[in-house]
Amino acid sequence: MKFASEFRDPKLAKALLAEIAKLADQIGASKEKPVHIMEICGGHTHSIFRYGLDKLIHEGVEFIHGPGCPVCVLPRARVDECIEIAQKEGVIFCTFGDAMRVPGSKLSLLQAKAEGADVRMVYSPLDALEIARRNPAREVVFFGLGFETTTPSTALAIQAAAREGLTNFSVFCNHITVPEPIKALLDDPHMCLDGFIGPGHVSMVIGIHPYDFIAQYYGKPIVVAGFEPTDLLQSVLMVLRQIAEGAARVENQYARVVPEHGNKVSIAAIEDVYEKRPSFEWRGLGEIDASGLRIRTSYRAFDAEEKFAIGYAGVRAVVEEAEGCACGAVMTGRMKPPACPQFGKGCTPEMPLGALMVSSEGACAAYWQYGGARAAE
Repeated sequence: MKFASEFRDPKLAKALLAEIAKLADQIGASKEKPVHIMEICGGHTHSIFRYGLDKLIHEGVEFIHGPGCPVCVLPRARVDECIEIAQKEGVIFCTFGDAMRVPGSKLSLLQAKAEGADVRMVYSPLDALEIARRNPAREVVFFGLGFETTTPSTALAIQAAAREGLTNFSVFCNHITVPEPIKALLDDPHMCLDGFIGPGHVSMVIGIHPYDFIAQYYGKPIVVAGFEPTDLLQSVLMVLRQIAEGAARVENQYARVVPEHGNKVSIAAIEDVYEKRPSFEWRGLGEIDASGLRIRTSYRAFDAEEKFAIGYAGVRAVVEEAEGCACGAVMTGRMKPPACPQFGKGCTPEMPLGALMVSSEGACAAYWQYGGARAAE
């Protein structure tokens, strides 16, 4: 690969669209009886709308937007707990920018900052580590958020803090895993899914074999995909070919980036620092067994939940979603964003009601960014 333009070639895209149409007709897909393919990753959702693939593809193929946006699946109770930590005296709370505007039950982190909390946007947990080094008299807490893509960097930061003996650095761990919510969706009798487009960046860390259960036990094809338009179109074609063959396999379209068995260094760091939680709450999906990670006892000194007796280590409050917000239904594929009564009305990027309108990987943000008022209508 030399240039991204190689994966945006209009001639190649047209050829792939023609092959998809031929195969969709062959398996009897139509607007009335579409093939439902869930793209798990929010980055794929944005690529689909950015390049207009939802409009170009055969009418018998329907994209279902999955729960692959870590900011979006975080329940409001966890945002409230972030704010509670950030408002404590002497705390510097560090977070990625996406999380700053996600509304809790009363405030967002950005609003808490405006009210005086020391909330700082960082680009890496190593930035938060450096802030801790420079402010030894302050407690520095990093908001550990994301799927397996971002988990290794947080683990490496915790390992570095342990080596240096930093006592004023901790992580509020909200790292989650991809396979478990997919299993929860497949176990839902109301879900109608024919195949999956697997997440590229997550798979770069964990490889492709954690998805074997999707093919082996549920009989659904899954293709790990890249993020350019021809990547996604080729992946759809690969899914349709499996359906036409009556097959179910895990395939790797993104082999130029994703190794079959993942990144061994990253996996080793994750296994050293984290262990599975018994369960973790997801927005729209509820509690899912073994779907979240927590910091191991050997690194307990760097666990903000333990340090501040908050979250799963303290008394957890039950926080309902905002009235009229349909984030849960959108993330589980039961509703498209424009069908939400608040979309473009009570919920806009300037005044978001739900996380899906805030995050750069949120489905509502994708519809609004590339459709705007037309999508709302």
